[in-house]
Amino acid sequence: MEQLFFSLNATIPVFLLMVIGYVLKQTRIVDEPFVKTLNSFNFKITLPLLLFRDIAESDFYSVWDTKYVLYCFFVTLFCITITWVGAALFYKSKEHLGEFVQASFRSSAAVLGIAFIQNIYGTSGMAPLMIIGTVPLYNVAAVVILSFTGKKGFSKSTLKSTLKGIVTNPIIIGILLGMVVSACRIPFPFIVQKTLGSMSSLATPLALLGLGAGFEGRKALKQLKPTTVASLIKLVIWPVLFLPLAVALGFTGEKLVAILIMLGSPTTVSCYIMARNMGHEGTLTSSVVVATTFFSSVTITLFLFLLRSMSYI
Repeated sequence: MEQLFFSLNATIPVFLLMVIGYVLKQTRIVDEPFVKTLNSFNFKITLPLLLFRDIAESDFYSVWDTKYVLYCFFVTLFCITITWVGAALFYKSKEHLGEFVQASFRSSAAVLGIAFIQNIYGTSGMAPLMIIGTVPLYNVAAVVILSFTGKKGFSKSTLKSTLKGIVTNPIIIGILLGMVVSACRIPFPFIVQKTLGSMSSLATPLALLGLGAGFEGRKALKQLKPTTVASLIKLVIWPVLFLPLAVALGFTGEKLVAILIMLGSPTTVSCYIMARNMGHEGTLTSSVVVATTFFSSVTITLFLFLLRSMSYI
């Protein structure tokens, strides 16, 4: 029972904040412009500050783990490649191929990854290293896949703008600046530390409220079969395949929790935005986002329970 309560305490508060955000939007206490502003504020300010502070205040030389970053990168690359090849061979609806592939591998690593790890350990922990190994690859792969499978074909200008977006990504910049400060052991005055702490404490609750408020349940399950398959791949198949490998390589605690989020967290909402902007219908993507967000409350709790029961976290 102790392990079960640990798992529930780690996941339920996260999803309750999303539910509150959804209720606030449905009751019109907040509106769409507010949600867009809130998400922009979180993406550009609070999340980067949270990651910057947690890394800057840690010992870079003891935290950095090259093997861990490479594991995250190559596992993500494998998931992308095998999904694309498998879908190309067996998925008959070629007009939805790109959406299916993207929705099956692209996790909400930054928002939910930070939320879960912070909820368990009190800091963002190993989330920054996991983000470095996955998020840039997510973005580049999504552009390539959606370009080659879309009506417009591959676009160099789109790929170029995506690469620029990665370089100027506030979250990536926050992580890198935090590494520099930590590596150089630059001290902060108490006033600066207190201000950073106050600002960064807003990151997780505001991000989850914004994610819940932007949830569009009406678009759910419009393509039931591919939605089910993509959701199973995203929430179950990847964790079952790669969590044992992570354990075999010696990753435990915060690192293993971050890997679980990388593999089994819901499909990120930005998948839908990118699919629509690149000429795809977006219906399948939105359905997978809704389904994975809903069912991940069960699957992530279950995986945390199993890992906790086996004393890996």
